[in-house]
Amino acid sequence: MTAETFTPSVGVTLTPAAIAHVRKQLASKPEARGIRLAIRKSGCSGFMYETEWVTEQGDDDAIFNFDDVDVYVARKDLPVVNGTEIDFIREGLNSMFHFRNPNATAECGCGESFSIT
Repeated sequence: MTAETFTPSVGVTLTPAAIAHVRKQLASKPEARGIRLAIRKSGCSGFMYETEWVTEQGDDDAIFNFDDVDVYVARKDLPVVNGTEIDFIREGLNSMFHFRNPNATAECGCGESFSIT
């Protein structure tokens, strides 16, 4: 038997579709350095995701790089979003980010918010 050191991964991931979308948007926003994934208390289930373009890194940001795309997450939000996969999907005429969060225990019916227990 051998002993192995296990270090859990911390962070978020982007699918190829999300990388392509963010890269395309960043090309038209020369002042933007990347995208921020944040959460706030809201909705019927407890939390909701927020994304915004980052022009300046925050003091408490963790940065995750995927090719040439940076995702910024405030360290205070990491326990809630840790392990989240960010995808970019198209449904009919709509397109949006879709978040697959392994920590979410429930989502509201409209998909606006989620909860963690």
